[in-house]
Amino acid sequence: MKKTCFLILTFLISILTFAQKEEWVPLFNGHNLEGWKVSENPESFQVVDGVIKIDGPRAHAFYVGDVNGADFKNFEFKADVKTMPKANSGIFFHTAFQESGWPDKGYEVQVNQSHSDWRKTGSLYSFNDVREVFVDDGEWYTQHIIVKDDHVTVKVNGETVMEYVESEDKNRPENAGNKRIDRGTFALQAHDPESVIYYRNIMVRVLP
Repeated sequence: MKKTCFLILTFLISILTFAQKEEWVPLFNGHNLEGWKVSENPESFQVVDGVIKIDGPRAHAFYVGDVNGADFKNFEFKADVKTMPKANSGIFFHTAFQESGWPDKGYEVQVNQSHSDWRKTGSLYSFNDVREVFVDDGEWYTQHIIVKDDHVTVKVNGETVMEYVESEDKNRPENAGNKRIDRGTFALQAHDPESVIYYRNIMVRVLP
């Protein structure tokens, strides 16, 4: 009996793992921050009317939930985003939880239409930056990040705005450290007390 239960459990886990690798899976339940762990200033993140509202001092919400063991290598990530005037945020991937400071591990994909930072939405921050603005503050748009091996693609509302191949980067700084293609989780950024940003429909599709 025990052996039968073990085989059934193994089978169910295999099905769940396969489904997560083939289908879009939500990372945010629309009710609370279950599955997310916020660093240094937790009050900067709250859920309002089914949406993550970021408003407050620097903090990062790291995904620590069950999907793929919060460990992603090749993937597609999508989120609907809305920035308010002068807001700055970012979506990190291949990162890991840390108690404070800007994440040391992984890359940041910029979220910024009108903040003073010239690196705008879609930039792979400081590695391949975007100057053009594709959406307006106050409107929802979809930010889509695709990572396959060492190739990163960022789309805004379905339009490709940035591509980066790490192995072909001849200007990569020697002190880049852990800011590299590896594996890890995702994080959303609260940049500063004057930046108000909203996220919803956060989902991932694991790629082979």
